[in-house]
Amino acid sequence: MRTVMLGQHGILLESCHRTNSSAVRSDDVSLRITHCGVCYADVAWTRNMLHNSMYPLVPGHEIAGVVTEVGSEVKIFKVGDHVGVGTYVNSCQDCENCNGFLENHCSKNVFTFNGVDADGSVTKGGYSSHIVVHQRYCFKIPDGYPLAKAAPLLCAGITVYTPMMRHNMKQPGKSLGVIGLGGLGHMAVKFGKAFGLKVTVFSTSESKREEATSLLGAHNFVLSSDENQMETLKGSLHFILDTTSADHPLDPYLSLLKVGGVMVLLSFPSEIKVHPANLNLGARCLSGSVTGGTKDTQEMINFCAANKIYPEIEMIKINYINEALQRLIGRDVRFRFVIDIENSFK
Repeated sequence: MRTVMLGQHGILLESCHRTNSSAVRSDDVSLRITHCGVCYADVAWTRNMLHNSMYPLVPGHEIAGVVTEVGSEVKIFKVGDHVGVGTYVNSCQDCENCNGFLENHCSKNVFTFNGVDADGSVTKGGYSSHIVVHQRYCFKIPDGYPLAKAAPLLCAGITVYTPMMRHNMKQPGKSLGVIGLGGLGHMAVKFGKAFGLKVTVFSTSESKREEATSLLGAHNFVLSSDENQMETLKGSLHFILDTTSADHPLDPYLSLLKVGGVMVLLSFPSEIKVHPANLNLGARCLSGSVTGGTKDTQEMINFCAANKIYPEIEMIKINYINEALQRLIGRDVRFRFVIDIENSFK
């Protein structure tokens, strides 16, 4: 085992696991972590932005790795399997939400890091060499799908995929607007194209145009600060996915929806203000969403493998993590940092 303190924000890298004990119970899966995606949640909790961080803190909830041990009651995983772990590692397993495979909405949901598990221990995440989780919260990564590319699916991927399924966005020929082109936004473009949607990217930065259209294949790019460009799209979109965390007005985007259109908020601006007319007069819907349940997560991973959908990543070593987090704050990443855990100490 190796333990290293990194930087001034209480980030801890270590050989760690779900609880204070690394024993594999009958329904547990132990995995050697090979890669971990870097999410803005890592920034939020390492810097105590939500005022509930428990230090020393081990971030990371986009985890990919290889199974090293399974409990006696585990039937669907075996040693050597490629697997992933996402944003939560426990729930009550018996409420209405859990029974409906909406474990992410369980009132006893336990975050993968900086969460308090049923035994009172504080969970530790994927900036680690290994982790032990209940088999319910572990996901198969199909053979041939690169583990480095799989890691971001466990948060960015499922966070986008879930509302698309919930609001029936899998309708070829319909139109999708994507606000923001970061880790979530670029996955929204990829899913939209895979579903046969006509995708328009909205950004405050003209520099994103080439990436949106040439690299990701979006059908249209709109500079959201340009009122003329926005005006031409009024009443033209069936769906909008808003991935931008920064405070921004919603009314200009709601007005772009067709009658009965749906806009989904995937981020956490400090507040939102909406003029009722932009909802009522167009019979429009403003919804919210975070991550997804276990059934949808496995379905999403399988869909990505079958359709060769891969996140765009920038690989880093763990000793670069403080710089990476700072770059993430400055939105200087195309489009997801992934830590090469297995090679960081060689």
